[in-house]
This record gives sequence, structure tokens and C-alpha cells, in this order.
Amino acid sequence: MRVVLAIAAKDLRQRLRDRSAWVIVFLAPVLISALMALAFNNNDEFRANLGVVDLDGGPAATGLVQVLTGPELDDTVQVRSYDTEAAARRAVDAGDVHAAIVVPQGFTRSLHGGAANAVTVLDSVDYGLQAQLARAVTESYVAQVNADRLSVATAVAAGAAETDVPELAARAALLRLPEEVRAEGLPDDPLKVISYFGPSMGMFFVLFSVGFGARSYFVEQQQGTLDRIAAAPVARSALLIGKSVSTFVYSLAGLATVTVVSWLAFDADWADPFGVAALSVAMAVCVVCLTALVIALVRTEQQAQGLASILVFALVLLGGNFVFASGTTPAIRTLALFTPNGWALRGFTDLGTGVRGWDAVGAPLLGIAAFSVVVAAVTALLIRLRRTP
Repeated sequence: MRVVLAIAAKDLRQRLRDRSAWVIVFLAPVLISALMALAFNNNDEFRANLGVVDLDGGPAATGLVQVLTGPELDDTVQVRSYDTEAAARRAVDAGDVHAAIVVPQGFTRSLHGGAANAVTVLDSVDYGLQAQLARAVTESYVAQVNADRLSVATAVAAGAAETDVPELAARAALLRLPEEVRAEGLPDDPLKVISYFGPSMGMFFVLFSVGFGARSYFVEQQQGTLDRIAAAPVARSALLIGKSVSTFVYSLAGLATVTVVSWLAFDADWADPFGVAALSVAMAVCVVCLTALVIALVRTEQQAQGLASILVFALVLLGGNFVFASGTTPAIRTLALFTPNGWALRGFTDLGTGVRGWDAVGAPLLGIAAFSVVVAAVTALLIRLRRTP
């Protein structure tokens, strides 16, 4: 064990003397994740500024305005009134409101059995979510209006007096739906950008240590360092374990630095720190396995650098390190399941949205472990084939 630790310490000293190693693994991921968090900041609460044009003036239109200004939507929707549809259209185009709802003339009269006039939603391509909210509330209210029309018609068919129809229609029009905007089937905590891109950029740059580790192996081989160590009373397994330990410590230190700085300096938030530690350890082990695979596949330092670069960029592009996983296509989300960083980002996303314990990191840890086992098995097979005459 003392020999293993001595070899690991020697490799770590060599890496820490290299300024590029400090920049790539410790400084660059912190700076880039901070810049991405500033560029894609999504910590503001969702708000919808909606315009309303009441061309009807009847109780049915009043009921729709009451829904939009009611306590259930008070924290989400802000309403502005406009006299004409043209004025509302100009306000939407100028960005003064996100969308506008136009209640047509004769909307209330449709409750008496006439043809229902369509309620129009004026939207903007820049505020799609707010327009969807406006349509959802409007369609829900119109559905209630149609139900009110049916109830009035049913009352008349059942023998209600014609003189009672206006009163029945007025009462039906003032009925209010319990409208409320809330997330269902999702964790309660919103995902902060830094909580995603902090570990994402940390993994991206730590994967570059695959190239560092493989290159250092061939450099020492060319310089005769490995031969001198092999000539000493040191088992070959101790040499391999020592180099693996140095790669593991270096990778884990880089990931830990990014997550801690993101937490302390940029207010990143994960529900379970033990889950963050487990994912970081699993990724560090995976980096060790990938480094061994590159060494087993190539013969020279240049080949090691080229293969490691291809491997790293393939993993980060498929795993979703540059974009939110939810913003990619279903095919890319499926391919991400074949990458360790893709699984790790799923775990960090769950932790960032309030999920704790095994529910957040169980599947990602199993996915990373499966990937590492496959890589280790392939590496062992390649080494055995290389030794076979």
C-alpha cells in the first residue's frame, strides 16, 4: 500500500506542477458554469401579463375577468384592460403584455341559447408559455359557459318559466371556476441553472483528465520511468493501482471544487449532499476506467490525445452537458442513457429539484456503474489480447 500511495503522490505532484491542469479542471469549469448561469438565468418566478378586451360588457365577460383577477391566479397573472382589439394587438406586439384575450360582442347573449361567439387570444412568439396559460384559462371558462347554456336550456325544457330565463342566465354566468396554476407530478423546487451547469461543466472538464492520464503513461514509457519502476521490487499491479488512485483523486477534487464553489458563490442548491458526493465519486471511478481503456487501445502519446478528445466530445454531446436534457429530442435523451455523464446529470437534475436519497441517485449510480463495468471488461480483454503472442 505504501508503494501504491507513493506512485499516486508522484503522479499528482507532476499534474499539479502543470498550470494547464489547474486551469482545465479547477478554474475553467467554475468560470464557464457561472457564465452559463448568468446567460440562462431562470430563477425568476413565472408571470403572465395579459390584456383583456371586453367588447361584450355582459355578466359572462365579467365572469372571465373575475377568473383572471381572482385569488387563485393573483401570484401568476396581471391583467390590463384595453378598449379595442387593435389596441390590444399593438400592446402584444410592443411587449407591453404577453398575450391578450378578446371577449366578442354577444358573448353573454349566447347563454340564452344563441350561437356562441368565439373568444380570441392574441399571442406573441416571444411568450409562448404565457399564451398557453391564457388559452387554457379561456378554454376552461368557455367550457363552463357552454355548461351554463346547457343548464339553462335544460331548465327551460323541464318547465321553467320564460320570465325566469334572464335570472337563470345571470346566475349561471357568475359561477366561477376554481382556477389555479400549479405543478403536478413534479418536485416542488425549481431547477436553478447553476445547479445543472455547475456539475455539467465540472464533468466536461474532468473528462479531459482521460487524455492527461493516458498521455502521461506514454511519456513515462518513452522516458524509461516505467521500466525503472518495473525493475524495482514493485508489482505491476501496484503501478497500475497507484496511477488509478492519482487519476481518481485528481478527478474527484475537480468535481468537488466545482460543486462547492457553485454552492457557496453562486447559490446552487441540491437536496441531498450525500447524493452529490456519490455521483461525484462514481464519475471519478468512471474517468479511471476510461483512462485505462484509452491506454489499452493506443500505442503512442499522439494517439492517446486524439482518441481521448474524440471520446470526451462524443460523451458530452450525447450526455447533454451543453444543453438541458429536457430541451433535446427524444432520440438524444435515449442516447444519453448510454453515457455516464448523461446518467449523472439526471441525478443532479433530480437533486436540484428537491428529490432526495435513492430516488434521486439510485438509477444514475446504477447506470454509471454499468458503463464503468463494461469499459473495465473491454479494457481487460484488450490487455489480455495484447499480451497473447
